[in-house]
Amino acid sequence: MLSTMNSPKNDGVLLVAHGTINDLVELPAFLTQIRHGRAPSNEMVAEMTRRYAAIGGSPLMRITREQANALADTIQMPVLIGMRFGIAPISEALLGAAALRLHRLVILPVAPFSVELYVNETALVYSRLKANGHSLGFELLHVPPWGTHAGLVQAQCEAIISHFIDQIPLDTSIVLTAHSLPLRVIEGGDSYARQIETAASEIERALGRKTILAFQSQGNDGAGWLGPSLIETLDKLANDGAKHATVVPIGFMSEHVETLYDLDHEAKDHAKKLGLEISRVPTLNAGAGLVGVMANLVRECIGRADLAQRAI
Repeated sequence: MLSTMNSPKNDGVLLVAHGTINDLVELPAFLTQIRHGRAPSNEMVAEMTRRYAAIGGSPLMRITREQANALADTIQMPVLIGMRFGIAPISEALLGAAALRLHRLVILPVAPFSVELYVNETALVYSRLKANGHSLGFELLHVPPWGTHAGLVQAQCEAIISHFIDQIPLDTSIVLTAHSLPLRVIEGGDSYARQIETAASEIERALGRKTILAFQSQGNDGAGWLGPSLIETLDKLANDGAKHATVVPIGFMSEHVETLYDLDHEAKDHAKKLGLEISRVPTLNAGAGLVGVMANLVRECIGRADLAQRAI
């Protein structure tokens, strides 16, 4: 999937996102893919179908297209979309880059705290395509982890302030959320939690307000997951006498089922039972702040590659 502008140097960008579906009938295959080939139970399919139906379907692909279009317009390069799971797979995007006769392709994960995972997976797909006889003809570049990028921190702060129009009320608790990960992944050396914690600290410092970090959307596989969970955090706020909380999904760059359902339905319903009123700051989506950070990341990546080439 491609958003394109003319690029005199034949450079392009690949936005890599988690993945989504076009239609609910695709959900069983999508879940099987996410679960690394293990078919979901009928109960899991039914529950996820209910969640997607409750939000009217995921807008992830639409928003990712908007991000790609805005980025292409800003940097005047082709911008392709590849999803790890479901529709618009990474393999199709790489073959699309080859068809455009690109010389270099910058991998830009729309998951700033998990860049290494997305880059490695894209490189693996690239290697498999070449091993199967596809002539790709372009070099892969990639951006560094960017979850703590000053521009992203600023964009998140601006989104929080805009949510309140001009001033954050003193009586609201600001809860920053990110997707949880299994503890075994963190214990294995993944830097995700450290990056999230750093970003949360930078946002707190820039806002000049205390914030609370929570992790959401934990799996139900019985294993340990990174916490505290959002539900546990809401329980504690209510027990401490809080009446208002604002949830900010700093770990997500676009709306999808884990914001529109997990936050706007599940968390909101739980808070209501606690007598806790919560509001939610939208994700950055295709806003100018996020797109500007992405554009700078691409320019810096290509600049480093140009400098390295001249040094040879």
